[in-house]
Amino acid sequence: MKYNINLIRRKDFSFVDKILYFFLNYLRYVLVITQFVVIGVLFYRFKIDQNIIDLKDSIDQKQNIIEVVTPLLEEANKIDLQMQAVKGVNSDQEKLSQSLAYLLSVFPEDLSLQNLSIENASFKLDGYTQNPKQLQQFYIKLNKDKRFNQIALNNIKKGDLGYSFEFQLSEFKK
Repeated sequence: MKYNINLIRRKDFSFVDKILYFFLNYLRYVLVITQFVVIGVLFYRFKIDQNIIDLKDSIDQKQNIIEVVTPLLEEANKIDLQMQAVKGVNSDQEKLSQSLAYLLSVFPEDLSLQNLSIENASFKLDGYTQNPKQLQQFYIKLNKDKRFNQIALNNIKKGDLGYSFEFQLSEFKK
């Protein structure tokens, strides 16, 4: 059996000595860990910077796409407005054509037409007849069919050619 006996008294270290001992022995580990953290933060920063650059590039690409597409969209809107205007004109012409076709189909043979004026889808018929019964039947037929919202028979006068009349027809219904 062997015993080690230390007869040297333990030396009391001062506070400065303890701090110096700590710095010399443990501070290097703290510095190494700190360096690892700093390097990790640096790499993370590189990653964040690359993401920012990618997002800016994406925004630039989308702005370029918007700049290219904007004139096309404006042109498409203009064409759409023109198409709507054309459809409106076609619809008006179709309605006018149908109303005129209807009017001519029910117009009696005994009535003579002197003037037919069309203004804003309203018809003004000026004419004459020898037979007032035909005029009455025409008026009754128009009222019975109810294809026009307003039917007005104005100015019936007896003249040299027979009975002159004036019809006002407006707001044709399909």
